[in-house]
Formats: sequence, C-alpha cells, structure tokens
Amino acid sequence: MNLKQRTEAFAKLGEFFTQFSTSKIEKNENAEFNPVLFDAFKMQINRASEFNGWFTKENVLNAFESWSEALTIENLEKWTSNYTIDENAEPKNVAIIMAGNIPLVGFHDFLSVILSGNNALVKLSSNDKHFLPLIAKFLEYYHPYFKNKITFTEKKLTGFEAVIATGSNNTKRYFEYYFGKYPSIIRSSRNSVAIITGKETKQELEALGEDIFQYFGLGCRSVSKIFVPDNYNFDLLFNALFKFNEIINIKKYENNYDYNKAVYLMSLFKIKDNGFVMLKEDSNYASPIATVFYEFYEAFENLLLKLEEEKEAIQCIVCNENDLNFVKFGQTQHPKLWDYADGIDTFRFLLNL
Repeated sequence: MNLKQRTEAFAKLGEFFTQFSTSKIEKNENAEFNPVLFDAFKMQINRASEFNGWFTKENVLNAFESWSEALTIENLEKWTSNYTIDENAEPKNVAIIMAGNIPLVGFHDFLSVILSGNNALVKLSSNDKHFLPLIAKFLEYYHPYFKNKITFTEKKLTGFEAVIATGSNNTKRYFEYYFGKYPSIIRSSRNSVAIITGKETKQELEALGEDIFQYFGLGCRSVSKIFVPDNYNFDLLFNALFKFNEIINIKKYENNYDYNKAVYLMSLFKIKDNGFVMLKEDSNYASPIATVFYEFYEAFENLLLKLEEEKEAIQCIVCNENDLNFVKFGQTQHPKLWDYADGIDTFRFLLNL
C-alpha cells in the first residue's frame, strides 16, 4: 500500500468521523462501514464518561469533530507533500506510549507512524483506551493491509526500533532511562499561554474562553496562564468568560474548583474569582483545574524575550498581534496536521529511522 492509498484511507476515516459532531450524532446510511462500526463508535462515545469522568460527551465529540476537519484529502496531501517517502524502505516497529489527558490525544502520533509506512506498537493510557482500537478496526475493515501494521499491548514493550512517548515531567525521566538508547521522541508536560494586549474585542476574549475551558484545561494546548498589561481591567475578561459559567455544573470540575479555592483561601492567597474560575497571580505555567495563572508585563518586546527563554515549558502562545508564531484566539484545540507537539517534526523523525 503506497502513501496515496494510505492517505485515502485516513481521509475516509475523517469522512466517517463527520457523523459525530458537537451539534449531533447522525448516521449516514450510505457510509460504507456503518453497518459494522457506527453503533460501536456511538456506544463508546455515550459511555466514555463512565470510564473517565473528564471525557464528557461534549468533549469527546469535540475531539472527533476536530479530527474530521483535519483528516481531509486536501490537508493530508498538503502535509505529506513536504516529505520524500521511500516506499521501498523496510518498515520500522515504532512503540507509541500514549497520554490520556484528553480524548484521542495520541492519535497524531499513531497517524504519523502508519502514514509514514511504519508499524505501530501502541501502549494506550488507561484513561483513553477505547477509541483507538475502534479506529484500528475501521482501518482494518477498509483494507487488510492495516491488520499487520497495528498492535496494541498492555505488556512490557518488546521488539521495537524507535519510541514516541508522552507523559509528565516525572515519567519523562523514566522514559529517558529505559528508552534512551533507541531513536526517540520523549515529551513531558507543557502548557499554553495567552498574551492580552488590552486591544481585544469581546469576541476574541470569548474565543479565549474556548482555549481555557475546552477539555477542562487538561490539554497541553489549553491556556493555563495569561499575561496582562499593567493596570489591566479584569472585568473585561470575566464578562467575556461568563458564557462558560455552566462548566461549574460538571461535578468533577466543581470538586476541583471547591478544593483549590479552599486551599487558596486557607493559604491567604489573593485570587480573583467569578464563581466558576479563579485567577491567581503566579509565575508558574501549569495551573490547577479551575484556575488560570496571570502575570503582569510592562513591555511587549521584553515579554517575548522571556517567553523565548522559557519556551521549553510552552506549547503555544495565543495573541491577536500579527505574528506567524502566535495562535489566534479560540484556535489552540484545532491544530493543523503539520503543527507538531513540542515543535518536533514527528513525520521527519519517522522517515529518517
């Protein structure tokens, strides 16, 4: 199976995903594999929160919708056209150790391994272990070629030639110890930040709310910290964020909000609170759930220098200034196929094995 055929397979998967959107789940009676797989996907989406309380139906559908938009033949061809692929190269067995913080968070690594012609040996996170095997089933039904390309295991990883591993700062040290002798991409925790200039429209600040609250702020592309100019009027931000106030009705989120608020109050920390999210002045990047850290800045140029120096802790930067390195408000959870985690070109890494 050549690259063109593999690309067509994933485009077909993207087409299948269009049946699962945040507006509705609607079966396309003409879809080729629906008699076998539609009900299985629908059931797993409806039951996802039983296995992981953070995987609400809305968040799971957000993930499927985002991938349906990404997996078009146009996007896939635009992405892969930047590389030269040797179809006669011997496939390598690539171990993928996946995170499970948000739905389908490891799918891009899986996509990259299979699309590059290599074999995927997948160790799923216990927090997100149901969707990718269903996706593998879809691909196997599409073409038997994929049956020998994808293996899932819960046992100790063996027989691999390269590793892609994603985890926390603690697990990164573990991964480096065990997998350091292999070609590898090893990722740790990162967070995303937003720079507020004071010139934002209400619509832009509302879009920032998507970057903050989608997936409860659990993703590396979730904005966990904002930088604001001196004397910034936080009422502008709170007024815009009010449209997300119903998030407090999600029990797990509410529990985290109550716990963190109690900790802050007992510790006599000063916080700004609107009843469903707290703002805390803090120099760190990783904020707890229901909290967004903030930090004041004086000169925009000096802030950019600071962020450059600390870029190893940052996944992406949201800002309305015209800069190719910035992400637009509301777009952090909609990366392009060529937007690589930690800025590491996964596809090129796989082709160079």
